[in-house]
Amino acid sequence: SRLKDKKKMPYHEYQIIGRRRPEGEEKPPLFRMRIFAKNAVVAKSRFWCVLRQQKKIKKSIGEVLTVNEIFEKKPLVVKNFGVYLKYMDRGGLWNNMYREYRDTSLTAAITRLYQDMASKHKAPESKIQIIKVKTLNSSECKRPYVKAFHTKTIAFPLPNRLLRPSTKQVRSTFKASRPTTYLG
Repeated sequence: SRLKDKKKMPYHEYQIIGRRRPEGEEKPPLFRMRIFAKNAVVAKSRFWCVLRQQKKIKKSIGEVLTVNEIFEKKPLVVKNFGVYLKYMDRGGLWNNMYREYRDTSLTAAITRLYQDMASKHKAPESKIQIIKVKTLNSSECKRPYVKAFHTKTIAFPLPNRLLRPSTKQVRSTFKASRPTTYLG
């Protein structure tokens, strides 16, 4: 059952605000990040990892002010997403990348991103840093596999349809002719 729970559990989008712990009367600057993670604990861990690398602030001298989960405003509308990221390859070098996805929610697109990067580049989730995510119009899309769905005349044919009997009385075990699957 744990395997089923892992498959169902998508990535969530969190907004985390933190800062260096103030000493005395000073007001240290706030740092806000959008982080995609499976739960809030992992999101806070990724927040401190990035803050330690970029701003030299460790968890021991900092504090998290808020952790908010961000939900999709229109989860039933298909949108195009452009994702700018960097990842560490197996040789230890950081590479920049831009990818496009077409999905109903940003978290579903990010889930597909992590799966693609793991399968095509052998990059685990810990070696991927998402720099920026944009919602794109159809004219802004660059990749042909996303542009293919922008035409008005797109059709999804059903090539192999079998007519099923309406009731059990109409059904028979043996037929004299082969079934016709083309109902053109």
